[in-house]
Amino acid sequence: MDINTILTFVAVATLLVISPGPNGFLIAKTVPVSGRKAGFANVWGFVAAFYVHGTLSIFGISLLLVQSSQAFIIFKMLGAAYLIWIGIKALISAFETPKVTIQVTSLPDNRPVKTLTAFAEGFLTNVLNPKVSMFYLAAFPQFMGIEESTLNAYALVTAHSLVNLIWFSTMVVLLAGMRGIANNQKFKKWLNATTGVIFIGFGSKLALMRSA
Repeated sequence: MDINTILTFVAVATLLVISPGPNGFLIAKTVPVSGRKAGFANVWGFVAAFYVHGTLSIFGISLLLVQSSQAFIIFKMLGAAYLIWIGIKALISAFETPKVTIQVTSLPDNRPVKTLTAFAEGFLTNVLNPKVSMFYLAAFPQFMGIEESTLNAYALVTAHSLVNLIWFSTMVVLLAGMRGIANNQKFKKWLNATTGVIFIGFGSKLALMRSA
């Protein structure tokens, strides 16, 4: 595999990464409320999921998933249910009436998520999305020869992960400056309502997606 092949793959992966999707909206939901550390945890969750999909694709397990309509339906419905669940939680938070107490300033109603929870959200958002495996299954034959080793396949997964890491880390840093805005109740309601609708939309789209 030469440098031109890798650069071409990076260009294709970059177009995929920067297109609007659940990852960007998850970052936008997490960082203003929970801060930079939680945002980076989301990103590392994405990366971990890519290596899971990459490994499954390299060893042919994802091919069985794509070829088996029943397995594909179960897998995509799990992913769709998870995205819709995130959306519903966000909508509930958006329309929830904040409790007025003496300590309201020290205990905001929109509680920040823990680092491990943020990592899990990033990981599950991607590992339950069959589109990632489908991308690898489509890309590997285009950018690798039959005789090439699994090491080269992991090089492509790493390139894809680095593009994600750079793009979404930049987004985290930019959004970290907005964290103070999260103390505004109107902003929190708008943010939760918007991300809730978007995640339900992504989940519904995934549920309706057909196997290639």
